[in-house]
Amino acid sequence: MRRICLTLPTNRPCPATITALGEEAAHAADHFDIEVHLVILDSCDAPARTEHARALRRLPGHPRVVVHHLDEARQRDFLQRVVDHSGLTPSGTLLDLMLPDALSYGACTNRAFLVAAALGCESVHRRDSDSRYQQTADGEAVFPVHHELLALGRRAADAASTVTATALPARLMDRRVAMAGGSFIGELSVDIGEILALDPGIYHEVVGLWAPLEAPDEEKRHLVGESFRGAGTEAFTRDHATLTLVDPMRVDMCNIAFHGVHEQVPLPPATDTIGSDYFLIHLVHDAALPGVLHNRNIVNYYTGERRTDQGFLAYQTRFVKFLLSMLYFHFVYDGMAEAGEALLDGRGRVRASAVAALARDSARLDRTENVRRLDTLDLAYRKLGGKYADFADLLTARREALLEEAWRDIEHFALLVDAWQPLVRTAATTPLYHSPGQPR
Repeated sequence: MRRICLTLPTNRPCPATITALGEEAAHAADHFDIEVHLVILDSCDAPARTEHARALRRLPGHPRVVVHHLDEARQRDFLQRVVDHSGLTPSGTLLDLMLPDALSYGACTNRAFLVAAALGCESVHRRDSDSRYQQTADGEAVFPVHHELLALGRRAADAASTVTATALPARLMDRRVAMAGGSFIGELSVDIGEILALDPGIYHEVVGLWAPLEAPDEEKRHLVGESFRGAGTEAFTRDHATLTLVDPMRVDMCNIAFHGVHEQVPLPPATDTIGSDYFLIHLVHDAALPGVLHNRNIVNYYTGERRTDQGFLAYQTRFVKFLLSMLYFHFVYDGMAEAGEALLDGRGRVRASAVAALARDSARLDRTENVRRLDTLDLAYRKLGGKYADFADLLTARREALLEEAWRDIEHFALLVDAWQPLVRTAATTPLYHSPGQPR
């Protein structure tokens, strides 16, 4: 019986989401011949963790659903043993990249990948704490895992019978489906809707910084129009899934599942940077690995802490760091697109060394483009005034540090790519729990 990992990394209280995730796990076990390992990677404070544990205890028992609730101490213990047993150096740096002091969307998902390897899970299905499931007209939850399990890991030719449409070149039909994903509806995935409301011109200018600075205006306008909106607001009515090379702009990390590829290349472990967890979506597309795009879109919403002064400053900083990261990732993405199927070896696995080389080459880029990004952001935020002008002051104070952090993040990514496959192999032979006591 195959095992899967359905995971929720969280640093905020979300008992309702955990309850819904438990329902998705039960749905998967009821409809497929699998064992589901429900993994909550909990970086919250003690009161929130207690609330989460209570929500997990209330889940109805299921003979093929195993719950793992790991606080950061347990995560660190497992990761330390994996790093130590791998023999890789520098071990301290690798542990820091896996479990940094600051928030990291990529690192928390990388931890899920290693936990999945330790549990013998062949696929990882990720959800987010600030999302909910849609419902049918009859009030039944619409679970993405259903489409994910129909196709993941199967030959594309075999998975074709499980989808609504196929748009995959015939020459790729013998490859395994590496990814299945959907998008979201609801609020923008990035908390910048207020900027759009205050000044659409500034919104377009700021979001346009996602593109290469030399990109044509028409390309920037298209990118801005597509960015952070997901699938809009259209509610689910009936299933539709396409076997294809999935456009990275059409899926979201709150609604994603990977098979195989997550064991070959990790996500960038950048700290305080939104979008740092989207790399594999681009890699799957550029390497011509089959995927499934489905319409079981998740509902995105904003949690309360984003509306606080501290939450505002933290989130805007993550957005700025995302824009700065694009200097390096545009180079890497362009290189991957040019390499195409040459990114794969004879067994159809990603050549991690090729990805690491692109990351290292990008680190040699001149930073002038990022200096210009910061100049544009400074003027834009000051024009908005109020708390945005205050944030511009913060950017000025941190200017050199932000430029350095963006460069260091890509260097760290290259280091982790080199170490990743040995870490995964070691995790697969490392018990998740060091001390006696088993999950429920």
